[in-house]
Amino acid sequence: MSKIVLATGNQGKVKELSALLADYQVNGNPVSVIPQSDFDVPEVPETGTTFVENAIIKARHAAKITGLPAIADDSGLEVDALNGAPGIYSSRYAGADATDSDNNSKLLDALEHVEHAKRTARFQCVLVFMRHADDPTPLIVQGTWQGSITREAAGEQGFGYDPLFWQDDLQQTSAELPRDIKNARSHRGQALAALIPQLIERLANSASGTVEQAPIDKK
Repeated sequence: MSKIVLATGNQGKVKELSALLADYQVNGNPVSVIPQSDFDVPEVPETGTTFVENAIIKARHAAKITGLPAIADDSGLEVDALNGAPGIYSSRYAGADATDSDNNSKLLDALEHVEHAKRTARFQCVLVFMRHADDPTPLIVQGTWQGSITREAAGEQGFGYDPLFWQDDLQQTSAELPRDIKNARSHRGQALAALIPQLIERLANSASGTVEQAPIDKK
């Protein structure tokens, strides 16, 4: 089995990536995605100034401690009227121990006097894959999801800023979208779609084997 450690303890991310890789094999073996929490990998300080830097920091840290290939993501919300804030500080916009509700409230306050046309925003996601901690050529992909910020929260799905992230063509927030639609449109879904074929090829080359798509049971 080809094992990859995911630099997160978020089981939702592990499940999502595992499902996308389920139809592939490397050198005849299935690909298994394991959260870093299974190896007691401690959190690493995100000292970078960009999404790319932070994702590399997390991937390298997970690979170094586990000895396995690693994937890490760094993502956040950019709001044009706030010069790109909260950006890399999205999860701690309202403070180090901020809840989603705290962050959302701060964002709404910051945009209180901004008209609808100028409330444009986007989610960004950078994914990094490293074969090992000293990998000189990590795979780096990015996904971007355009939208705008509402004046009040709506929807119970998702997390973070999803209840405020408006999709004009669907007339819904991200938190109101069915999971399959959200995954197809989201920044993370786009990044994963770009990463997977490159990741499979890189794993196959590392194993000096061949990669093939596993037969799909159509029963």
